[in-house]
Amino acid sequence: MRGCGYEDVRHGLGKLLLPEAVSVRIPASPHPLIPALRCVMTSSAITRDDVVPAAAGHVALVLLYIFLWSSGFAPSRVVLREIPALWVLGSRLVIAGTILLVLARARGLEFPRTRLQWGTAVAVGVLVNVVYLGLLYVALHDMSSGMAAIIASTNPLILAFVAPALLSETPQRATVLGILIGFGGVAFTMWNRVGNALERPQSIAICFISVLGLVASTVVYKRAAYPSRMVMAATGVQLLVGSALLLPAAMIVNGAPTLPHTLAPWLSFGYLTLVMSVGASLLWFWLLAHGDATRLSAFYFLVPVFGLVIGHLLLGEVVTWRDALGAIVIAVGISLAQRTAVSA
Repeated sequence: MRGCGYEDVRHGLGKLLLPEAVSVRIPASPHPLIPALRCVMTSSAITRDDVVPAAAGHVALVLLYIFLWSSGFAPSRVVLREIPALWVLGSRLVIAGTILLVLARARGLEFPRTRLQWGTAVAVGVLVNVVYLGLLYVALHDMSSGMAAIIASTNPLILAFVAPALLSETPQRATVLGILIGFGGVAFTMWNRVGNALERPQSIAICFISVLGLVASTVVYKRAAYPSRMVMAATGVQLLVGSALLLPAAMIVNGAPTLPHTLAPWLSFGYLTLVMSVGASLLWFWLLAHGDATRLSAFYFLVPVFGLVIGHLLLGEVVTWRDALGAIVIAVGISLAQRTAVSA
């Protein structure tokens, strides 16, 4: 099969996500997303040089990832009402990891070979799936999905501080200003929601610790510099590592789970497994392999915007005028940071 590059990504996603702002040529195929998704799923012939200058297509993929990731908070709360957190997370990881490894083998993609590559896969698997997702699931028992989304968006601020020393990425002043403005919008919205009876200080603290795990995983993954053709298999290994730790813990802590008898938890679990653990996880690591970590993570400021809206629409969670104002401030910050990234 031929290699795929930015043209496939731009043609497939341009019409869907950038209909007015960017001039893109849409292929005659009745399924314009197929070339874009094939590029991500095969991770075959795209290099950093192909992707970084292609601002429009890259931004479209990042926005798709942020939307997918934000959409996971609401179904997580639905399934957690019926099944303990450790069982939910461990089960979805083992299914998703197996799917990715089977696909990688079937497509003839590369698997980790060196000690560094295997060590990175294990470390990232623990940091993302146990520290980040595991603690986040614990926090979601006593926290609204919108609040969890807001705390998760502090990732860019923390990463901006550690990137110069750990990743040799020095953000420009305007990029830092944009990140600070975005965080100001997050802080404004979060301060208003701390008074909500649903939020507990202990859960907020646990959620912040989980974000530190995500930041650490970003640093470890970027330093390993996986080749593009290894992203799918490495992601599958990471998911299985998480499940290997979480499933025994689930049996010890919760015992055998009681399966739900209604449809909603099963649909939520299927969504979390296929869309989040397979699709969103693979897309994130593909993007991380082809972009600047600080600027890429700045898009996490959009997580509260999507998270609050989705939580309101699906779970009836309250959205106030302060949330809307905070979202505007966040949008201004991320726009400043990314305008600098595009022109740099």
